Parts: sequence; C-alpha cells; structure tokens
Amino acid sequence: MSLENVFTLIQTYPILVIAILLVGGVIFINGWTDAPNAIATCISTKAIRPKPAIIMAAVFNFLGVFTMFFLSRATAETISNMVDFGTQYNIALYALCAGMIGVVAWGIIAWAFGIPSSESHALIAGITGAGLAAITMGFDASIPFNWDSGWPMTIYGLILSCIFGFAVGFGITKLIELICRRLNRNKTTKFFRYAQIASGAGMAYVHGAQDGLKFIGVLLLAIELAANQYNYEFGATMSTDLASDNSLWWLAVIVSLIMGLGTSIGGYRIIKKVGMGMVSLDGYQGFATDFTSVIGIFLSTFLGIPVSTTQVKTVSIIGVGATKGIKHVKWGVAKDMVLTWLFTFPGCGIIGYVFALIFIAIFR
Repeated sequence: MSLENVFTLIQTYPILVIAILLVGGVIFINGWTDAPNAIATCISTKAIRPKPAIIMAAVFNFLGVFTMFFLSRATAETISNMVDFGTQYNIALYALCAGMIGVVAWGIIAWAFGIPSSESHALIAGITGAGLAAITMGFDASIPFNWDSGWPMTIYGLILSCIFGFAVGFGITKLIELICRRLNRNKTTKFFRYAQIASGAGMAYVHGAQDGLKFIGVLLLAIELAANQYNYEFGATMSTDLASDNSLWWLAVIVSLIMGLGTSIGGYRIIKKVGMGMVSLDGYQGFATDFTSVIGIFLSTFLGIPVSTTQVKTVSIIGVGATKGIKHVKWGVAKDMVLTWLFTFPGCGIIGYVFALIFIAIFR
C-alpha cells in the first residue's frame, strides 16, 4: 500500500487520524515508561551514567524497530489478529480508538505512581476490551482462541517468560561465578562494566524490536480496517494484505522516532524502581540480567509471541538476585509489580470496553 493510498484513507475517514494519534500516544508512553527498563540495571550498577544511557536506549530502540520490521513481523501479525472485528469496518475503527484510550489512561496512571507497568499487556487488554464491546453490541466480531492465535500466544509468553527469566538468569549468574572465581577481581569488574553497557544496548534493541512490532501491528490493523471499508463503499481494490508489505517501511520510522522521543524524555523513577528497588546487583549480575532478557525477548519476537519486556527483565532480576539467597530479594517490590501485571488486563480491558461501548453507541 502506497503512502498516497494511506492519505486517501485519512481524507475519507478522519477517525483513522484519531486512531493513529492515539497509537502514537501509546508508543510515546511506552518509550517514556517501559523503555527505561532496558537500561535500569546498567545505571543502577553505575556502569553508565543516566543521561548517556537514555541516549543509548533511544538510539537502539530506533534500530530495533526499524531493522526488525524487515527481519520478522511475526509479533506484528499476532497483535493485528488479536481480535477479528468482523465486517463493520468503520465501527471497528471507533472501537479500536476506544481501546487505545484505555491503554493511554492506564499508562499515565502507572507512570504517576512510578510503577513499571507493561504497555504490551495494556495494548492486548485494550484491543480485547474493544472487541468484547463490539460483540456485546451485536456486531460480528470475535476473539480467536486457536492454539496459535493472539490470546494463547500471550498466555504462552506470560508463563514461559517467567520460567525462562528466572531459570536462565539464575543459571547464567552461577556460570559466571564459576568461571570467574579465580580471576582477578579488578579485571573482571572492568570487563563487566563494558559488558553491561553492551548488554544494555542489546536490551534497548530487543525492546524496540518486540514492542515496536506490537505497535506496528495495531497501526496495520487500523489501516486495514479503513482500507476494507473504502473497498466496500467505493468498489475499490486497495490492498489489505499489509503483513508483508515493505512499502509501509515508514511506519517503522514513525514508531521508532516516537518511542525514541519518549525514552529520551526520561523515566528515572521507573529506572530506580526496577534497577534498584528489588535487589542490589553487582556488575556481573547486571550483565547476567540483561543478557538473559535479550535472549528471551529476541526469541519471542521471532516466534511471534508478544511478551512484556518489563516482565522478562523483572523476572530475570529476581532470578539473578536469588543467587545471593532468597532473602536478598525485596519480595514486597516484586509483589507490587506482579499485582500491577495482573490488574493490567482487567483494568485496561474494562476501560477500553466502556469507552468502546460509548463510541459504538454514538457513532453506529
């Protein structure tokens, strides 16, 4: 689909502009509140100062979104197929906008309390809430639940990322301790300082790749709904098979720029919560945390499994911290984060559901 086609859709359906702007708001909040998790540990261990770390995160977030757009769009496809909005394409656009309002509202609430919530979970919940509202109002929408559809893939990600993060984080830390037990402490400290900077850059990259593809998936869904409506009204044959359309590369640029801008503005409150709140980490442990997270998120992105970078990072920190002993982990902070993840689905879903009901009732 050409950029000219997209402008035609925008001129014909102004609601598409609102949908794009709302998704842009979600991307910005993600860069503001979620991307700082990528650099939390390397800042907390003083491997790098906050300002250059935030710049590094912004750059590598950009690279992650842009390059993964051409390497694998499996995650984008999972998100764009999360809900089947049926054939009432115009109404579906209003419902999608309502879902995005729920995500934005939830993200602002989480930021206000310094809670590293997952915009990934919020995005899935918001879209699902909008889909449920469309079903409630009698439209032919549905939420697929095959083994490889959106919600099962999300559940796989929730469970497997916890197991992987804890077990691999624990194992890599023990392996490093075994390898380095007879090496000079000063030399290993210097090595892991630079290794942490590299792994922090890797975390920023995979965050952009994983979360950026999710947002591209939502944008593709919005454009596809508008294109279907246009074809229906005007008997046109505008392409709606957007999953493999490289002409939409500019979407990756827009997503990565907005995310990078959000990251550059900051999020130190959340950096402090994630990197310093749960457990005190040494340099090699910070590296083990980031290395574990990079592997887990990278694999999930290629497999099309939508995972929360916040969740993967947090569980990895707990796994690494557990090598010091269970008592060294501040379980109260970890519990608050887990409760936030659990409440995100119903909380954000309900907000999206209510707004979608209102929007559909007004514009149907």
